[in-house]
Amino acid sequence: MQITITKTTAPKEKPASDILGFGQYFTDHMFMMDYSAEQGWHNARIVPFGPLAIHPACTALHYGSEIFEGLKAYRRADGVVQMFRPMENIRRMNNSAERLCLPTIPEEEALEVLTAFVQFEQDWTPSAPGTSLYLRPFMFGSDETLGVHAVHNAQFIIIASPVGSYYKEGINPVRIMIEDEDVRAVRGGTGEAKCGGNYAASNRAGQRAEEKGYSQVLWLDGVERKYIEEVGAMNVMFKIAGRIVTPKLSGSILPGITRKSCIEVLRQQGYTVEERLLSIDELSQAMADGTLEEAWGCGTAAVISPIGELCYKGVKYPVNNGEIGAVTQYLYDTLTGIQWGRVEDTFGWTHPLESK
Repeated sequence: MQITITKTTAPKEKPASDILGFGQYFTDHMFMMDYSAEQGWHNARIVPFGPLAIHPACTALHYGSEIFEGLKAYRRADGVVQMFRPMENIRRMNNSAERLCLPTIPEEEALEVLTAFVQFEQDWTPSAPGTSLYLRPFMFGSDETLGVHAVHNAQFIIIASPVGSYYKEGINPVRIMIEDEDVRAVRGGTGEAKCGGNYAASNRAGQRAEEKGYSQVLWLDGVERKYIEEVGAMNVMFKIAGRIVTPKLSGSILPGITRKSCIEVLRQQGYTVEERLLSIDELSQAMADGTLEEAWGCGTAAVISPIGELCYKGVKYPVNNGEIGAVTQYLYDTLTGIQWGRVEDTFGWTHPLESK
């Protein structure tokens, strides 16, 4: 694919690694590409980072025709920058696009433009421990008429942000409140798509939890309000009586790439991993009798986030005495080791880039 490049005339100073936070700073450029029903995908370009010109009737603003992805590029000790499982993100984005009637992008073309953009901006990839370059591809319908219908025009954009830890706690255990009023998504809806509406719908419960001193909420299913689904913006896993249990992908849960990676790593190590329905009653019993040995969230932003306390209906349950467990620590060390090139990638997950 032909990509035109317009370099910025005002390059920004790169922020120090110790102030990065998450999603606060952005690189000098962004990738853009347009879609129309007549021309397909066209006008691929890298341009200076800046505001978008959007028509007031843009269909994404009125009807939520928007999807996004999140992945990272990491700088290895030898200076090479590599992405982690980018094709998985591309495939998931196309699945999200199909669900919201947005245009899909051929996989190889999507990987080509993503690779070209990260190579162009790779100097922004920090090298300090625990840092990376977060990549946010997103797509939205750009039809300039009101009315609910399938999208005829769209834009695909990639922006990048040098980041540190997602949670201020870092790898330290977080406190989670189990939500039993609001729901995140229902089977047959958009729960398995990565679209903005799912996250907007979660904000009210998240704010209530934060006001009570919790980092995130643990969602129950939207029909029976009985089965565990996700924790905040991540998938969730539990070690119960020696077995690893994670909610199965039933159509209302995002098919996480870190979740998939955890399962593959654990099964390679001989752990039994059960992907199944897990009721709040079963989890409550495990919390009460001590058979809940570990719990953690997993997702691109935080990678692995150990859970040190769960709260359900006002009752607080410590998990592993509020400390990170051995399996949780192993997963964090293994995945981040592969991502930063400290551990051999026997799975073939990394996608190294050419140096400038």
